[in-house]
Amino acid sequence: MRPFAAGRELLPGIVVLEHLARSRRLDVYDAWSTERGCRVAVKVLRPDHRDNRRHVAALVREGRTLRRLTHPHVVRAFEVHAAPLAAVVLETLPGATLEHLAADEPLADAELRVLGAQLASGLHAIHAAGLLHLDLKPANVIVGAGRATLIDLSHARAPGRVPQGHGTWCFAAPEQVAGGGVGPATDAWGLGVTLHAAATGRSVLADRADDLDVDDPQLHGPLPSLAGDRPDLSPELVATIDGWLGTDPAARPPADALLATPGVVRARPARRARAAA
Repeated sequence: MRPFAAGRELLPGIVVLEHLARSRRLDVYDAWSTERGCRVAVKVLRPDHRDNRRHVAALVREGRTLRRLTHPHVVRAFEVHAAPLAAVVLETLPGATLEHLAADEPLADAELRVLGAQLASGLHAIHAAGLLHLDLKPANVIVGAGRATLIDLSHARAPGRVPQGHGTWCFAAPEQVAGGGVGPATDAWGLGVTLHAAATGRSVLADRADDLDVDDPQLHGPLPSLAGDRPDLSPELVATIDGWLGTDPAARPPADALLATPGVVRARPARRARAAA
């Protein structure tokens, strides 16, 4: 079934402006909220998944989690619906994904520090709610107006054991790939691999998978130091990011190692305003 067309009322007072994306389970729409007088982003289950109770429950759980998390660096949810259409109505975030920004121009030392502090602050709020994000990656960070915002808690769950391969292939921590126990240190890995990508414009794990011809590069020893790609960065920052990418979760620095860094992520022209997904 095709996505809903512009002008269709998705939910009471929520009208489709444009279909933005389709994933394995979800459609994401740019929409207009007549009640709020503004654009919103709406995540709904694809037509072929709407009768799947497990998928409905997962989307509703994500929406309810986001409604509890009132934090400047975590996307806000305005509404959560289980029926007749499972959906989450989110704020629209101006800016672009960190993935697009870093591919255009890798971030400088000061920007990386502020980015790390802001994302760590968002992670702290998620952890305080008893959850882990478990899918931190540049595509799940929106940067605009000097602020970085975490989106997409579809993989979030409480600390404990996860199924093998839980998360995104090039950004999941070794313990996620192996299907082991996860905790706050797992999100610290996600923060490290995200900042590494922001500093280099590419995924260090994708490079390693190509070099070694393996499917699980996280499980094949320590990653090369960021200093090899970015000798201009301060040794302290490099050591923190390298530490987050350690194979032993217990030896990783806490995710809030850069939390005291003040400032904003430098605003850059966005290719296109990006709605939270």
